[in-house]
Amino acid sequence: MKAIVVIPTYNERDNIVRLAGEVLAQHPDLQILFVDDNSPDGTGTLADELAAGNGRISVIHRSGKLGLGSAYRTGFKAALAMGADYLIEMDADFSHSPTVLPLFLEAIRNADLVVGSRYLNGVSVVNWPIRRLMLSFFASVYTRFVTGLRVKDCTSGFKCFRRSVIEAFDLDSVKSDGYSFQIEMNYRCMEKGFRIVEVPIIFIDRHAGTSKMSGKIVREAVTMVWKLRLGTLFRRLVGKG
Repeated sequence: MKAIVVIPTYNERDNIVRLAGEVLAQHPDLQILFVDDNSPDGTGTLADELAAGNGRISVIHRSGKLGLGSAYRTGFKAALAMGADYLIEMDADFSHSPTVLPLFLEAIRNADLVVGSRYLNGVSVVNWPIRRLMLSFFASVYTRFVTGLRVKDCTSGFKCFRRSVIEAFDLDSVKSDGYSFQIEMNYRCMEKGFRIVEVPIIFIDRHAGTSKMSGKIVREAVTMVWKLRLGTLFRRLVGKG
């Protein structure tokens, strides 16, 4: 089994050394692929140093800050080329605990996509302001209402895919970013009939660095769900025609 944890980075120098050690300690089959967007703080250089000292760490360098969705698309393609059986999304800021990774690897045996859910057993979020929490929670409610997704945490960025899921659709056609990228990937899995399961996680607000959340990301998510739903209806009508 080869499971590659794809971790996009931008100014995460304070986190990646400790993060790499904790991720790799969880299971001998785990590898890390950092996708760095030319971080001004030298994150990419530090990631290279980690990779030089450990064969389970790889790094992709990009020209600039090109977006989270783009980073995952790039990372997923590279992970497939590296022979990954499972592809894991994870933030670099410790909001996602590495100790959950063995649970992902266990759950993926009977699923196609495993989602680390903040809302499976009530609300499991630490240190978020109430406004941010309400935004995230009701974004999932809104998404389920519009799209029919049966996922409690539609915007979670902590998840594990089987290789066959990523190979089932054209990654270049997934244009969304941020929250929208997470929603779109979940939706496409549902459309293809893949089995999605959720496992509970405790989400802890980042302990170092700066949040990448913006109003643009929120606005994109609001409109993306309708594009996904209407796209499905259109394809059905064209198919019947």
